[in-house]
Order: sequence, then structure tokens, then C-alpha cells
Amino acid sequence: MKSSVNTIASLGLLVSIALLAAAPLSRHVVQAAPTMPVNADQVRSTYSHRQVLHRSIKIDGVDIFYREAGPTDAPTILLLHGFPTSSHMFRNLIPALADEFHLVAPDYPGYGNSSMPSVDEFDYSFDHFAQIIDKFTERLGLDRYSLYVMDYGAPVGFRLAAAHPERIESLIIQNGNAYVEGIDNDFWEPIKEYWKDRSAINKGLDNAWWKNVKAAYKKPNMSNEDALRFLVTLGATQWQYTNGVRNTETISPDNWHVTQRLLDRPGNAEIQLQLFYDYGSNPPLYSSWQAYFRQYQPPTLIVWGANDEIFPAAGAHPYKRDLENLEFHLLDTGHFALEEDGQEIADLMRSFLRRRVSASR
Repeated sequence: MKSSVNTIASLGLLVSIALLAAAPLSRHVVQAAPTMPVNADQVRSTYSHRQVLHRSIKIDGVDIFYREAGPTDAPTILLLHGFPTSSHMFRNLIPALADEFHLVAPDYPGYGNSSMPSVDEFDYSFDHFAQIIDKFTERLGLDRYSLYVMDYGAPVGFRLAAAHPERIESLIIQNGNAYVEGIDNDFWEPIKEYWKDRSAINKGLDNAWWKNVKAAYKKPNMSNEDALRFLVTLGATQWQYTNGVRNTETISPDNWHVTQRLLDRPGNAEIQLQLFYDYGSNPPLYSSWQAYFRQYQPPTLIVWGANDEIFPAAGAHPYKRDLENLEFHLLDTGHFALEEDGQEIADLMRSFLRRRVSASR
């Protein structure tokens, strides 16, 4: 009898399972979310904007190479490079922001892929560079833009800003100097002496930084010019890219090999020496640039490699004296901060530009 009861119970269970199986499942099955149609044109447009174009334009008889990406009706960022590099330093930053901004990065004459006339044929000076880049912006129709300035880009860019304050929507400053505090260090001592006398011997070379250079060359009474030639050697170029970084393995050796190949062109060392000398034209203009900051108060983002021995953090802090609309970030890296912290800088720029530039348009 117990067996029959168990059999009936088992059959009942099977019937119940069967009935559940046959019941409508709509209340028990999670429906998949509808698939959104892909807008192929929008996808193509996004990738098209991120694609970097490599172009050249003739300004005053000189071919000026430049990289460009992003929608031309978006807020423009003019990217001005430093020594000893070129627009190559912006090769990763440009596509990182080109979905939302229009980015343009020229090479100065004697740098990158621009023409390299000799020092006898061309006036290699920061005044002339600013004139060339000013004409470049006008030829491209860049009547409003944000300035990203780094190293040599600062004296070029600040000349533009002071001359055309109505064109400047914001400043992004990365290891670019406008204060005497920024060049009050061992690195600059023999360069300052070179400004006074290009034939100087052993002037400003007895500090800790330059003693190492003299020891390497075994020249206790080295001329300042010979010492400065060290700055265009492969060892110095590699040092600029790697000194002060957290992890040298994050820095591609392509940087110094690309840069050094251009520095090693016949006649280029003389160009660099002329610009080391002409850098002396910049400190007398610091007060006028600072007056521009105070009068026009451009929204400013500082993203500065704090471990830079050429333009140390001592040159970053004084901007706080003159700029009220300032966002200030010291990064734990070296001179070429984009190489180690490029994504962080891109993210800071995107946030800053959205709030300070795009929102006001």
C-alpha cells in the first residue's frame, strides 16, 4: 500500500512539473534589453575626428609642419612644444581629446618636420617664432583658441597672448616659465652667463649640476658654449625624458631617438645655441606677461611635472599671485609630463575646458 502511495505521489510530482513546464513563461523570464541601432555615420564621424592629420603650410617662405585633429567648429587648442622636441610630444594627447576639441600643433622652424634654414639664413629668436606662429594661426583662421604652452612654448605663447588677448580663451601651462623664480637654479647659471657673454669661460659651471658635465668631458675650464653643446647630445636628451619620472620603463625610447636624429642634423646645434642665447630676451618680458595675467585673468590650468630640474615647481607657484581663475596640479613626474601622465593631463584638460570654455560659448 505504501508503494502505491509513493507511486501516486511521484506521479503527482511529475504532473506538477509538467504543468509548470507547460505554463506561460512570460512572468518568469527576464527579457533582454532592446538593442539600440548603431549610427554608422556617427561612428565614422567620431573616428574621423580622432584621426590626426599631418600637414604643412608655407609662412614667410618657411614650411611649417603641423598636426591637426578634431572638429573645426569645436573649441580650439593651440599646442606649442618645448626644447628639444616638436609636435611629436603631443602625438598621444591630440587623439585623446579630438572627439570634443579641435587641436593644432605646429613645429617651429628648425624643429620636427618644419624647414630648417641655417642660422645665417633665418632669425632664430623667440620674437620671430612668435611672429611665425601668429601668422600661422591667422592663415588657419584660428581667431579664438586655448593655449597649451610647455618649455619654449611659454615665451612663444605668452607673446601671442599679450599681443592678442582677445583671442585667448584659456591657458594650459605645463612646465612653462614666466617668473624669475623658475630659472633661479643651478641648471640656468651658465646659460645666464652666456646671455652676457657668448665667449664666457667657466662662468656658472661650478655648481653641482654642471660639475658633472665638466668631469665627463675632462675639461676643468670649459667654455660655456662647449658646456651648452652637451644639451644637444643623446645623453642629455635621454636625461630630459627620464629624469624625475616614477618609472623609466613607461617612457618610450622612441622619444629620444626621434628627437636626437633631428638634433644631429648638420647645422642644428648652432640653431640650438642661438636659441639658448636668445632665451635671454624672455626674462625682461616677464613683467608684461604678468600684467597680462592680472588684467585679463584668462582661465588657467597648470599641470606641472614637479620633479623637473630645468623648470622646477618653484616656477609654477608664482602664477598664483597673478591668476585668480587658476586650477593648479603638481604631478609626480619630470620635464615631459605627458610621457608618464598623459592620460591624467588629458582628463584634467577635458574637465577644465568643458567648464571654462565650452560652457561659456
